[in-house]
Amino acid sequence: MDTTDPKAQADDRRIRMGERLRAIRHEQGLTLADVAARSGLAVSTVSKVERGRMALTYDRFTQLADGLGVDLAALFSEHGERFQPGQVAVSREGEFALHVTENYVYEMLFPDVWNKAMVPMLGTLQPYSKMNFERFVSHAGEEFLMVLDGSLTVYFEDRPPEILGTGDSLYFDSRRGHLYASAGAEPARILVVCAKIGDWPG
Repeated sequence: MDTTDPKAQADDRRIRMGERLRAIRHEQGLTLADVAARSGLAVSTVSKVERGRMALTYDRFTQLADGLGVDLAALFSEHGERFQPGQVAVSREGEFALHVTENYVYEMLFPDVWNKAMVPMLGTLQPYSKMNFERFVSHAGEEFLMVLDGSLTVYFEDRPPEILGTGDSLYFDSRRGHLYASAGAEPARILVVCAKIGDWPG
C-alpha cells in the first residue's frame, strides 16, 4: 500500500484502528454487543470500526474509549505510558497519529502519552460545501481552537456561528453542539485542544 497517498494513509489508519479496537475488546473478553452497550454506540457502528469501514468523530471516539475503560490515546497506539507528575513530553514535527473522518483530517499529537488532561490535535478542514454533516458534535469537557492558516467558520447549535481568521482563537464548552469548516475556498489549518474536566472518564 502506498502510504504517501492521503487516501491510502486514511485506509491504512482505519484498518489499524479496527485491529486495535478488536484486540482491546478480546483482551477484555467482550462481545460487540457488550462494547455497544457500554459505549452507547450501535453494534453495527462498533462492527464497522473494527472492520476498518468507518472512522468515528471525536465525540463518538470518547464514548468508545470510555465504554472500554481505556484512554483515548490507547485506540491510536498499542504502546503508551501514563503521563507522570513532573514529566516533559516533546512532539516533533511529523510525529502524530493520523485520524481521517468523512469531514476532518486530524493529527493526534502525543498518542504514546496516555491519561493526559488535554487532547491536542492539528486539523485540516475543507469548506462547508464539501463536507457532509448529519449532526452537531458534542462531548463533555472544554475546547480551545486556534486558526493556524486560512479562515474558519465554527457552527454552534442554538447560537450564531463564529468566523475566525488566521491567528484568531476560540474557547467554549464542548457540550454545546459544534462543527468546524473552512470559511474560504481553500482548506484551513487549526490547532484544537480538548480538555477533560469534572468527572469526564478517561
